[in-house]
Amino acid sequence: MPERRTPLYDFHFRAARNVVKGGGDFMFPSAYTSSVEEHLNVRRNVGMQDLSTMGEVDIKGPGAERLVRRLLVNEVQDMEPGQLRYSTMCNEDGGIVDDVTVYKFGDEHFMVVTGSGPRLKSYRWISSQATGSSAYVTDVTAAIALPVIQGPRSRRFLKTVVEDVDLDVLRFFRFAPCRIGDVEVLISRSGYTGELGYELYTPADQAAVLWEHLLDKGREFDLRPYGVEAMQSLRIEKSLPLYGPDISEDDTPFHVGLSRWIRMRKCDFIGREALLRLQEKGLERRWIGLTLESEVPATAGAKIYSIGDVATFREPIETGPEAGEYEDSVMPGERQIGRVTSSTMGHSVRKMLAMAYVDTGHSWPGANLIVEINGRPIPAKVSPTPFFDPENARIRSEPAEDGHRPEPGTPSNSRANVPARQSSNGGAGS
Repeated sequence: MPERRTPLYDFHFRAARNVVKGGGDFMFPSAYTSSVEEHLNVRRNVGMQDLSTMGEVDIKGPGAERLVRRLLVNEVQDMEPGQLRYSTMCNEDGGIVDDVTVYKFGDEHFMVVTGSGPRLKSYRWISSQATGSSAYVTDVTAAIALPVIQGPRSRRFLKTVVEDVDLDVLRFFRFAPCRIGDVEVLISRSGYTGELGYELYTPADQAAVLWEHLLDKGREFDLRPYGVEAMQSLRIEKSLPLYGPDISEDDTPFHVGLSRWIRMRKCDFIGREALLRLQEKGLERRWIGLTLESEVPATAGAKIYSIGDVATFREPIETGPEAGEYEDSVMPGERQIGRVTSSTMGHSVRKMLAMAYVDTGHSWPGANLIVEINGRPIPAKVSPTPFFDPENARIRSEPAEDGHRPEPGTPSNSRANVPARQSSNGGAGS
């Protein structure tokens, strides 16, 4: 497929280290300086990323709420105007078509924000289900750009440039219209980093002006752009799945650990019967987090073995001061019990991390496993997730905490206790 470009591509092409093709055949900036510096700056100060690759599907009409209720496994009937919510969209077999966020403007007006990779597929799926629903579905992606502002100083910075909305009272997973300079923007308190953050739905033809304005005004807050490499390490530290590497239609919300956002009390949503059968049957595999004893990340699809299926033997040391002595070596066995989906260095937690599907019997925290990296067996341990800020206190940051920049990994004394996915009823989209 030919490459696709966001309205901010010219800036990325000039300023980024390089641009790479990613989800939806869009060209993504990999990094602007160092992906490590960009990651840590988001955790300590404030960063800005272009997520205009996400899809926006506008749904209007008297049947809009009924259609969205049927499409999503989560409930939308109790949402208020100005609220957004995370959910998965499933097919009849319970497989995930996409994980999305839904925005409610009114009882007859919603917007579904899709992932970058499945954007066109998700739009076509929504359109196909809209037939006869008294709802009108429009793909408005080309008209919208999406700069995102993330980090503990994001609110403090945006208060200096945003007008017509009080950011001190804009609650988590709420949105409102506002103005930045002469640009009319929809600001949403949400994100994909595990930090206090905001997403700015912007007219595409004004995105470049807004981006440059934010870069200029954000200098005193150490605002810096970050690329897809930092996005990956930030979201993996928070165990946030990405459609494609971590999610496909072969996976259900139960497999990915998203069952808390399934509302079985709804009598009619697509995939309900299949999910009920799976709930009764139980799972054979689960998506879990691993810490690796490795200096390099595992590749997607890397094979995982249990310790019990690994052959151990003694091998003589041929060189060095220990020459002539023996050390234990291991070789993977024949029975593969899982595969890695995503892996990166967690710069905030200072550990090599991976997300993986493994057989349920090996998915409990503390289980010792072997991951094959570059043909070598590497010890790994199943870890509780998310790896960073497990209390999810940082995304719930209160105004009084603005400007406080604890070192990444510093425990928070906040009493907030929200699920691993960022959510009041759900988390940031992919």
